[in-house]
Amino acid sequence: MERAGRKRARVKILGLTGGIGMGKSTAANIFRRRHVPVFDADATVHALQARGGRAVAPVGAAFPGSIRDGAVDREALRRAVLGHPPALKRLERIVHPLVRTEERRFLAAARRRRRPLVLLDIPLLFETGGERRCDMVLVVSAPAAVQRARVLKRPGMTPGRLDAILARQMPDPLRRARADHVVRTGQSRHATRRQILTLLETLR
Repeated sequence: MERAGRKRARVKILGLTGGIGMGKSTAANIFRRRHVPVFDADATVHALQARGGRAVAPVGAAFPGSIRDGAVDREALRRAVLGHPPALKRLERIVHPLVRTEERRFLAAARRRRRPLVLLDIPLLFETGGERRCDMVLVVSAPAAVQRARVLKRPGMTPGRLDAILARQMPDPLRRARADHVVRTGQSRHATRRQILTLLETLR
């Protein structure tokens, strides 16, 4: 699989992705503890939508009633877009370019510091074509029953909401088929950590 920027990049870019509840946060934290810089796309979106964030004004203009106390009301915005593909596309056209700008800043800083490896933690990596910006892609995967049990424990999550989220995401078998590396997260955190540390040895 051809990756953009492979020859000119001075850092190796590993993309991390996986469906909701598959263990991306656990995996990313293991990389952090091994001193690998991590770009967290979800955390970036939260910062952009917080008070003073660059997404607040354009989101408020596109979705009246979605701003509260100077920040994006995430629940109001969720109600506006979930199950409404045109509205979701409108939101993505606002947010995705802003996230990409922050990603480029992150990569530029990593290159200046001559980091040998960085991790891009992007839930919709394949869905948005982000794999083309990576040297390789790591997918975290767990059995569907484990995934559902994990996610349904989250506050405010319902089976209907989970199904709507899964409908936006690439099915796990397709994601695994496109990956360069797969880490199975359906067992213990220790087992996940062992797999990632083994992978890190090969990458470094």
